[in-house]
Amino acid sequence: MINGVPELEDLGDVNGKNVLVRVDFNVPVRDGVITDDLRIRSALPTLKWLVEQGANVTACSHLGRPKGTPNPEYSMDPVRAHLATLAPEVKLLENLRFNPGETSNDPAFVAELVAGQDMYVNDAFGASHREHASIVGPPQTLPGAMGRLLANEVEVLMGIRTQPRRPFVAIMGGAKVSDKLSVIEALLGVVDQLIIGGGMAFTFLAAQGHSVGDSLLEEDMIETCRALLDSGARIHVPHDVTALVGGKLFEPEAGGEVRQMSADLPDGAMGVDIGPGTAAAFVDVINEAGTVLWNGPMGVFEDPRFEAGTRTIANAMAEAGAFTVVGGGDSAAAAKQFGVDVDMDHVSTGGGASLELIEEGDLPGLAALRR
Repeated sequence: MINGVPELEDLGDVNGKNVLVRVDFNVPVRDGVITDDLRIRSALPTLKWLVEQGANVTACSHLGRPKGTPNPEYSMDPVRAHLATLAPEVKLLENLRFNPGETSNDPAFVAELVAGQDMYVNDAFGASHREHASIVGPPQTLPGAMGRLLANEVEVLMGIRTQPRRPFVAIMGGAKVSDKLSVIEALLGVVDQLIIGGGMAFTFLAAQGHSVGDSLLEEDMIETCRALLDSGARIHVPHDVTALVGGKLFEPEAGGEVRQMSADLPDGAMGVDIGPGTAAAFVDVINEAGTVLWNGPMGVFEDPRFEAGTRTIANAMAEAGAFTVVGGGDSAAAAKQFGVDVDMDHVSTGGGASLELIEEGDLPGLAALRR
């Protein structure tokens, strides 16, 4: 067991048993073609182990957000066809979210899922922070365990939560402080230093008395950020930024000027990335770290004009001597875009789930398996 949760071997003899496996096959599909099958391949160790042990395996997953009704755009057909080339013995149910009972955790839908099944395995880390029917329902009536992917995520993330190599540095980015406030507060009790970038940095800068121009700002969070900065915690915020004056994001042809500015921005200037001086200072912190957790980009890296800050952080982590963890979501996408995902010690498959596990030390999907 890991963290008190049964693993595959704890199921006992699975030969001839019908096993329902909750996977996360929420993969990108364009014009009926899967453009990245990482999540499918990540589930193969669990699926193949069960098949090799003689189990009859049925996998189930959501895909996109069809809002509780069948929608051909979110059909599992492309995923099913691809899975058949990798694990032909495994059956795959239709999109769980075609039924409104999935997200509402309807007992009737749970009963439908477990009908004819003997055992249950959860290998969908990216969905395990949701109290959805397929996550928390089956373990109520079936012997359950976590799969290889879920077990690895728990082992790594709980490891850095409870026994990190120090100094432990967390890098938090993304748009809003309000989205990650509880995580930031939890991390401040664990990490030695906290780096703040992305859109949320401008609310911290406003709390320091800086003018932020037309940058993203949560005025109702300024006092909260000021309290965090005054708490004595070692929090690093940008001292220079890359700003867009005029023009539009993702539309270079629309004109506008890209400028390097201090942390005080005039009206009409929108901060969209950390500046080169800040990036260098953040790299110095990373280079001294024993453990680095990264969740959230430093700027709008999807626009090539504003990728420098995020690229610099990604490269620094790839080259660092620290144990490096990328907390899924946009950070994982950035690491892949810059070709350094393979250089990280751990790239999580779940952004929201990884943050909640680090914050709370548990997830609904894990708690359900302990019953």
